[in-house]
Amino acid sequence: MDRKWRMLAVLSVAELLAMTLWFSASAVGPELADLWGLTPAETAWLTNAVQLGFVAGALASAALTVSDVVRPRYLFAASTAVGALATALIAFAVDSLLPAVALRFLTGAALAGVYPPGMKLVAGWFEEGRGFAIGVLVGALAVGSAAPHLLRAVGGVGNPRLVLYGASALALVGGVLALFVEPGPYQAPAAPFDPGAIWRVATDRPTMLANVGYFGHMWELYAVWTWIPAYLAAGWAADIGGDAAAVLAFATIAAGGLGAGVAGRIADRIGRTRLTAASMTISGACSVLAAVVFGASVVVLVPFLLVWGVTVVADSAQFSAAVSELADPSYVGSALTLQTAVGFLLTTASIQLTATVADAVGWQWAFLPLVVGPLAGTAAMLALGRSPAASALAGGRG
Repeated sequence: MDRKWRMLAVLSVAELLAMTLWFSASAVGPELADLWGLTPAETAWLTNAVQLGFVAGALASAALTVSDVVRPRYLFAASTAVGALATALIAFAVDSLLPAVALRFLTGAALAGVYPPGMKLVAGWFEEGRGFAIGVLVGALAVGSAAPHLLRAVGGVGNPRLVLYGASALALVGGVLALFVEPGPYQAPAAPFDPGAIWRVATDRPTMLANVGYFGHMWELYAVWTWIPAYLAAGWAADIGGDAAAVLAFATIAAGGLGAGVAGRIADRIGRTRLTAASMTISGACSVLAAVVFGASVVVLVPFLLVWGVTVVADSAQFSAAVSELADPSYVGSALTLQTAVGFLLTTASIQLTATVADAVGWQWAFLPLVVGPLAGTAAMLALGRSPAASALAGGRG
């Protein structure tokens, strides 16, 4: 096997295992809510704290250009260890919301040292086929994010500690694996601290169009991933139990793992802007159609969830690939970190908005406001595709 493919395989497994931390507490939210007497709005903070922690960690990393100063594999491994410890502490010592939220915030901040450095490592190994390679990595992220729901399905219903300890253990293995990922031939050398680098990234129009596309995509993605279990419970409570709902939630999120890889291959051939626009068009339509299929037969529900699960994340890697092709090579890590920081900040608003709409009018209509994100993101990517800068994307394919 070619060395770059070995590195991609090891890094993808490491990413999958590390990202089990993300929804580890959210997956057992129903159990923790019962144990600690939480309202739905309070339970949402088990996810929002991670999002805000990630934003804080990513902004600090971007401002200090940490992803370009510290070797990515070491940053990845150390950050994963911190996140695993914070997650295990919830299972070991926490019995109320506030300390759990603090530890979830710390977990999110630690994961800011995992995802962007992982993308930088992939970019260092792939010049041709970069969209596919980053797509595989994002696919691993999707499966890893879904994994706590699978842990819950196989023994974690009513036993939240099993899920939390399991995710922590898997993440530690992922951190160790990351140490075996060497820098690739296309990885820029460690750069000096340059506070002006982020300003240059933020004011570059093509890069910002790619970022706006990503922001629209993120407005939808994590709200869907967070609230799919609640949507299922509200619409099919009489038909599916907790175990089955957990399996369906896992399948919806994990389906994106396949979607991201396949979409990466397609994007490398037809262009990133076309692929992202098509993907957001379909996923945005699904956020509207969710109201139509609510309470429908499982025969209708399952294909719908799989289509949504694939398309809602299929384009994710292509925004990162686009930024890696458009930004100054010496500061790609910081550009990617800035992109993810702002994107994840937006997710806190859409996650909370979805819950608020559900409280007001029910889960049938809760996902309707998410369509705004794909609409804005599609417009930005089509504008990027018409610009001269598109020649730098996907080998000139746009």
